[in-house]
Amino acid sequence: MATYKTIKYIVPVEVVEHTDSINALADVDTSTAAPTEGQTIKWNGTNWVPGDIEESASGTQKALFGFGKTNYGSTNITNLVSSSGVVASDTTGVGTARMGLAASGYGGDKAIFGFGSASGKTNITNLVSNTGVVSSDTTGVGSARTFPAAAGYGSTGQALFGFGYTTSYTNVTNLVSNTGVVSSDTTGVGLARFMPGAAGYGGDKAIFGYGEGNFAPQNVTNLVSNTGVVASDTTGVGTARHGLAAAGYGGDKALFGYGATEDSPNGYNSSMTNLVSNTGVVASDTTGVGTTRQRLAASGYGGDKAIFGFGWNEVYYNSADFNVTNLVSNTGVVASDTTGVGSARQRLAAAGFSTTA
Repeated sequence: MATYKTIKYIVPVEVVEHTDSINALADVDTSTAAPTEGQTIKWNGTNWVPGDIEESASGTQKALFGFGKTNYGSTNITNLVSSSGVVASDTTGVGTARMGLAASGYGGDKAIFGFGSASGKTNITNLVSNTGVVSSDTTGVGSARTFPAAAGYGSTGQALFGFGYTTSYTNVTNLVSNTGVVSSDTTGVGLARFMPGAAGYGGDKAIFGYGEGNFAPQNVTNLVSNTGVVASDTTGVGTARHGLAAAGYGGDKALFGYGATEDSPNGYNSSMTNLVSNTGVVASDTTGVGTTRQRLAASGYGGDKAIFGFGWNEVYYNSADFNVTNLVSNTGVVASDTTGVGSARQRLAAAGFSTTA
């Protein structure tokens, strides 16, 4: 029985060198083409599929901060982030300038921005190509709302917008297909709230966490299965807060960071972080580094790292917008401040894109 040695297998966002002996008849889908020795193959959740696909994924993932609010109002500014974590200067985007939106990767190498507030609450979406080009507005489906969160899930690159504010707190979710099509509303489960964070974890699942509901910060989390099913509330650990951000790191883990609390000694802001394991377990607070702030954004980049960026700091009613960024290593360590480039702003969104371009 044939075996194939020195293969590469692809885990969610990175290529890993691996030497193994694989039973070609039992473990490899050979219905299309038999693999050859040394060929790149991909684990699709059931078996190994031959084909030289996604081989350039490792280390090439880029990210994009987009939209948000400055002192002059809503923006459609975008800032590209290289696969080494370097934030570029402003690009004037396309589409309706707005704030309080969310973003996620989808389709394996693209991204989508959605919802937010312009002159009123919107259900506008903007697709982002795998070269970082932001498309013009698409009138979305579902309830127009502000301050939802979004994350990728599934083995084929789906995404999910969830929660937010219409005329009250919501637990509405909208699935996004791996071709970027946004579905109509699904009435979610769990505490209705806005300004939560969301991130993928475990390779094909997602988690929503924290946010404001019942007129108070929360530490509620909701796991999302690899088929997009949102679980009921889990009482989280760590300090309840809203206006935080979240991102995946390390290939299969996630991180919530920053946000506004009711009892921070620095007004309403924090630099707290909470690691999420690859099984969705949220850790207790870690006192973060960098400027305490809220209403920031975060994304994965470089295949296994993350970046927090921008945001707003309210200190006893004296407020300031930031273009501060904080890199996160592939072990979840948050770095000290980097003074960013581009317009300081808040209420923006961020997502990873381009694992192939």
